[in-house]
Amino acid sequence: MTTAPAPDLSIIIPAYNEEARLGDSLARIADWINSSGFHTEVLVVDDGSTDRTAVVAESLRPRFLNLRVIANDANRGKGFSVRHGMLQARGRYALFTDADLSAPIDEAGKLLTAVQGDYDVAIGSRALNRSLISARQSRFREFAGIVFNTVVRLCLRLPFVDTQCGFKAFKREPCKIIFEQQRIERFGFDPELLYLARHHGLKAIEIPVRWAHSPGTKVSMLRDSLQMFQDVFIIRGNALAGRYPKQR
Repeated sequence: MTTAPAPDLSIIIPAYNEEARLGDSLARIADWINSSGFHTEVLVVDDGSTDRTAVVAESLRPRFLNLRVIANDANRGKGFSVRHGMLQARGRYALFTDADLSAPIDEAGKLLTAVQGDYDVAIGSRALNRSLISARQSRFREFAGIVFNTVVRLCLRLPFVDTQCGFKAFKREPCKIIFEQQRIERFGFDPELLYLARHHGLKAIEIPVRWAHSPGTKVSMLRDSLQMFQDVFIIRGNALAGRYPKQR
């Protein structure tokens, strides 16, 4: 029995009730793959959707050489879904992107160039060059993001100005440990990944990308923002308690 060669790239898409947007996004990803030169697998992680998200994903299978639809056992959160997909990915490089492609998939080349070179982690950033934002969030959301980032920088001592953009790429093998140790399951998982990367001595870079706010965002300003602030302190507590052991 022969084993199929591992792909160059794994694209992970966490999806919760994305029936309306996923089909168009997958079609754009398929077009990008065809022009990219990467041997690519796509993993759609269905996070307990109550609509036809999985059906829509399966209907696009003929557009891909390698498409997998992975189901969570229930609605567990974006962080859990990214972790689930990353730990099943087989590519030399792995990228996760939001199902709405707020950062266009055409921007992936910027991140992949970095992880093909000297960096282990490349994160898309909206804050490094705001002129690349074609549709902005409300002023309240932007202000809340600035406050959150300030807390992240002070509490976790991370140097990044935008940890929350849902567009990040990794050298998969050296970065596997950060997903194995990830504990945050919902929207506060991004700072944990970046803290773990720094904790394990991995090199990360922040890269400005084009981005457009999607009015269908699943992030609740009240409930999710409060949980995200709490998650930052949970991450700090986990670190102090030794819950992120370094590799020997």
